[in-house]
Amino acid sequence: MTEEPETNSRRGGVTPDALLHSGAEGEFSAEDLVLASGRDVNPENLAWAERRMAEKGRAALDELLP
Repeated sequence: MTEEPETNSRRGGVTPDALLHSGAEGEFSAEDLVLASGRDVNPENLAWAERRMAEKGRAALDELLP
């Protein structure tokens, strides 16, 4: 059995499991939280994200991701 090198490209329409991650296991920014919520990145939404991160910590992103 040979292992294929991991790339960021999709092969055959399927993303390899090793490339799938939510991002919640590492550091994230207010911009990440805004994008995960489906909102536009603007000063008002960044302020919302910063407040949410201060209140909930890592759970702020975990609640938004499946």
